[in-house]
Amino acid sequence: MSETAAGRTTSSTVRVRYAETDKMGVVYYANYLVWFEVGRTDWLRDTGWSYRAMEEDGLALPVIEAHCDYRLSAKYDDEIEIRTRARRLSPLRIQFDYEAVRRADGAAIASGHTVHATIDRQGRPVRLPERVKDLFA
Repeated sequence: MSETAAGRTTSSTVRVRYAETDKMGVVYYANYLVWFEVGRTDWLRDTGWSYRAMEEDGLALPVIEAHCDYRLSAKYDDEIEIRTRARRLSPLRIQFDYEAVRRADGAAIASGHTVHATIDRQGRPVRLPERVKDLFA
């Protein structure tokens, strides 16, 4: 990799499904967190380490904080681009930052972040493995 993973922004596209909208015809707010997970999963996969491989290695990254700022609404069939970046906060924690952009007009409709702790199979906090730390060098 010529650029560090922390400097990398990945892009994931989701299309709003009817089931993701509410009675007012706009995307229900909790779906943004689901879309953030899509972005986070794609970011990890792009670095060469999937969630599945991470779990097989005995690690998990549970969400310990989630935040989303809503600016504009998205509606059924809109294409939304989720832009994801990551940064290491400590030897135990990673933060992912997200921006949701409506592709039709380029409008930033939401942004947010999630913070994740690193835990082992027993649910105890552990340091990020070297493999992950190297992504942020």
